Amino acid sequence: MEQYRRDLVEAFEDVKESVRKAEGVSRAGLMLGLQELGSSPQGFIGGYYTLFSNLIVLNQTSIRRILETNPPLMRPYSYHVLLHEYIHSLGFFDEDTTRQKTYEVSTKTFGEGHTATRMACDMEPYFPNLVYPSVGFTSASTPIELVEGFDHGNYRQYIS
Repeated sequence: MEQYRRDLVEAFEDVKESVRKAEGVSRAGLMLGLQELGSSPQGFIGGYYTLFSNLIVLNQTSIRRILETNPPLMRPYSYHVLLHEYIHSLGFFDEDTTRQKTYEVSTKTFGEGHTATRMACDMEPYFPNLVYPSVGFTSASTPIELVEGFDHGNYRQYIS
């Protein structure tokens, strides 16, 4: 399970570079938290960005489910969810706008056929791998576990 934390750190570096190239903007000093948010047959929450903060939180339940059912899906899924939440952190709070920008950056970075781009279009085909058949959504009162070394590429930029 420690490897997926390192993969998240690497995926985020890719996200920042993709956004910088596609949109010409960036943000430094973000933290990543992992939290058990659960899932249900009707769907799941992949993550969230706490408005006006420096915290992105990913749903540890869906990450665990991917690792159990389809580990190769982890990289494109991580990229997709981190990209979506990073775009929120750049000041795009409207979900439709954020989804569109997520799709545009993914397309510019990987092209139409890449799994991360297809996830940006429609996450539903991946639901069987992400949703536990009978587990309900849990409250956000579960603890958040911070991932060490996240956004390490911007420490100097943030402090300067």
